[in-house]
Amino acid sequence: MLLAIDSSTQTVGIALFDGSQVIGEIVWQTRNHHTVELAPAIDELFGKCGIIYAQLKGLAVASGPGSFTSLRIGFAIVKGLAITLHIPAIAIPTLDILVASQPLREIPMFALLQSGRNRYAIGKYLNQSKGWTPSGELKILKIDEIATLVDSPTIICGELTSDDRQYLLRNNKNFILASPVQSVRRPSYLAYLGWRKLKAGKFEDVRFLSPTYIHIANPI
Repeated sequence: MLLAIDSSTQTVGIALFDGSQVIGEIVWQTRNHHTVELAPAIDELFGKCGIIYAQLKGLAVASGPGSFTSLRIGFAIVKGLAITLHIPAIAIPTLDILVASQPLREIPMFALLQSGRNRYAIGKYLNQSKGWTPSGELKILKIDEIATLVDSPTIICGELTSDDRQYLLRNNKNFILASPVQSVRRPSYLAYLGWRKLKAGKFEDVRFLSPTYIHIANPI
């Protein structure tokens, strides 16, 4: 059994996965209440699914980008459980979780999440031999900067506000926007990605796991 925790942003998700099926999953919008909401939600999920902590064989955590406080809380819980239960933990980039749920297309894709101050953390992905693959560095941009990024058909998915979705549709007809449903980060995908790495033995000493915090960077 693997527990996945994504606390990167105001969208929080947890999931239990046994390698064959998703046993349980919860996704919710918090209001900077990660500290008081996350641990009780994990206990609630375990109770609803009839799972005990001793059944865990591994953990997966979203590594960011994300806010300092929200990521720190998720990592603290994962590290505490890993050390207490003597089980491995795997960190997965947050945008990779979102991208994992997107259908493969032969055009580029940008995945993004809100980073505060009306900015987005945004990463480019290309469909290569192993599926969606990161291309270039993650950047922090405003919506008007994002609107000028492409001049050919490109998918975009992630935590866009309603106003920003409309802005992109008005200002760049080359963007193909994933639906709001497709743009939710599902912790079950984090669990699946973590499980694959766990079974492949691709994990590091939990003491050295560290998140990627959002910071202002240069434009793409």
